[in-house]
Amino acid sequence: MANINNQSEARFLDWQRWINVKPGELPALLWSFAYFFSLLCSYYIIRPIRDEMGVSGGVENLQWLFLGTFLAMLAIVPVFGWLTSHYPRRKFLPFAYLFFIFNLLVFYALFQSSMEHQYIARAFFIWVSVFNLFVVSVFWSFMTDLYSSEQSKRLFGFIAAGGSMGALIGPLLTISLVDHVGVTHLLLLAVLLLGCAIYCIRRLDLWSQDFNSASVPFASANTTTTLQHEKIAGGVWAGVQLVAKSRYLLGICLLILLYTTLSTFLYFQQAQIIRDTFVDSAARTAVFANMDFATNALTLMLQMFLTGRIVKAIGIAWTLSLVPLLLAAGFLMLSFAPVLWVIVVLQVVRRAGNYAIMRPAREMLYVVLSREQKYKAKNFIDTTVYRSGDALSAWVYAGFKAAGLPLAHIALLAVPLTLVWAAVAFLLGKKHEQLVIQQSEELNVELLKE
Repeated sequence: MANINNQSEARFLDWQRWINVKPGELPALLWSFAYFFSLLCSYYIIRPIRDEMGVSGGVENLQWLFLGTFLAMLAIVPVFGWLTSHYPRRKFLPFAYLFFIFNLLVFYALFQSSMEHQYIARAFFIWVSVFNLFVVSVFWSFMTDLYSSEQSKRLFGFIAAGGSMGALIGPLLTISLVDHVGVTHLLLLAVLLLGCAIYCIRRLDLWSQDFNSASVPFASANTTTTLQHEKIAGGVWAGVQLVAKSRYLLGICLLILLYTTLSTFLYFQQAQIIRDTFVDSAARTAVFANMDFATNALTLMLQMFLTGRIVKAIGIAWTLSLVPLLLAAGFLMLSFAPVLWVIVVLQVVRRAGNYAIMRPAREMLYVVLSREQKYKAKNFIDTTVYRSGDALSAWVYAGFKAAGLPLAHIALLAVPLTLVWAAVAFLLGKKHEQLVIQQSEELNVELLKE
């Protein structure tokens, strides 16, 4: 028995050398890692297919697909609000993923049918765009509910690396399997991985119950057995009301709108340059898959070795503003040289920086909020606000093109907007730090009263 305990302690010390993990946290950390891995591996199996369907349907029609995605988001948000109001966390999280599993099986049947492929492809593009934001938003809501503010700064970088590893494996599976099994059968593999994500949720809930019954002292104040079985207050549109009442949440909305606007501009420029460079559909799909692979390889390296250290070294405010500042330089470069290698490098660096640095830092903004805000307000921001920014900026970009503005001029117009994004990110980071201090002081007062 002593040898087993010594071996367990040695293994824990090995983990601690690489990750700033404390006793009792490791099981949840690994299940969280596996959960995000399964989720993004599933998404990245089908993402290259979605991007090719968008280009093959005509770059000039992309704004309609973005509008369709936004309308789909408007339809799904009240459904999620109803679920969170009527079921506890341990039930509505699996329900959300089972819903998307059912959708994938429907698309599998449609692709196997004799229906016209063009309409299925457009529906699939919209569905994948909804699926991506929604399931990732639900994942991070769960993480911010499970971990404390202090834990999030230490562990979110490693947890995000699980998603990056899944995002790295997903395109490789698509590249290696698509010629052997075909596009349609890849959907079944995505279904299997979503099933693994549901299993991880179950394991995390069981860990949380065992963890609380053992009275381990580091647990998040939110992570109690009672809260796991509680329904979250508020109606189906409670997320909208919560956002409207909070300047902090409205600031996050502005952050998301600026991010989506600039990302959409870059996505349209990428689609235009790649369309003009490659005639063959298979070649375009390969380019998209290779970009995904390069992005996720860089993301994984950053998350494993730098994310936690960056937040600790420069603080959340500068961490949030780092990627916008880099993107401002990138848009300036694109305005002088709107060519393939520039757009590829810029997209890889932007997406890797977002996934590895800005996204984990952005999720930390929600840790200081209530459970209702974490699930309902956050989901509304991550889905409806996000896709409204996509839809609006898509039409703005289409207007620029209709007015005859060349790609280089549009890139130059994006530079000052990117600097505004950086300023908003910095101010939100400072506000988060103030809220953390305020909550700590309130907790100390409560402890003194007891």
